[in-house]
Amino acid sequence: MPTILHITASIRGDESVSRDLSNRVVASLTEGSDARVITRDLSKNDLPFIDAVRFAANLAPHAERTSEQQDLAAIADTLIDELQQADTIVLGVPIYNFSVPATVKAWADLVARAGTTFQYTSEGPKGMLEGKKAYIAVASGGTLVGSDYDHMTPWLKFFLGFIGIHDVEMVAADGIMGRDGEEKIAAAKQAAERIAA
Repeated sequence: MPTILHITASIRGDESVSRDLSNRVVASLTEGSDARVITRDLSKNDLPFIDAVRFAANLAPHAERTSEQQDLAAIADTLIDELQQADTIVLGVPIYNFSVPATVKAWADLVARAGTTFQYTSEGPKGMLEGKKAYIAVASGGTLVGSDYDHMTPWLKFFLGFIGIHDVEMVAADGIMGRDGEEKIAAAKQAAERIAA
């Protein structure tokens, strides 16, 4: 049974355009299939920021962790397991202040684990989550995707590639607070609904 990991990050709940787009992508991918969907809402702000103690716990071999390290590493273990289980990752991410929401960066810091999601080789770092497909559903009020001031989509695509996910497709409703915002949202919704085709 295929598994989809659906990650959202907008603080706007049901009013979120990126969440709506990613929901439509997931609906398109699961239509007529028996796919299992794992959901992870990063807007709940329950992810810790990485610090030196948690970093050391995350890198400690599982069998050698202290009980405190087991507790500290538990959330990263869960997030990594979700990625490893998934055949497809769907991310609904808004652009906040030209980049990713802080919760997305916290997620990335927790799942980037040397020896588990990437490894160091003589040719440099190599991702270990190869063979997966990712879709990014993006919404922004003023930032245009691909513009010089879009620091979110290049970073997120680079990070996914860093952990081995190179097949990335994007659906964007960008600059929606400006001219033709409703039309841009409508076009992005249609693109999201056709994603499986």
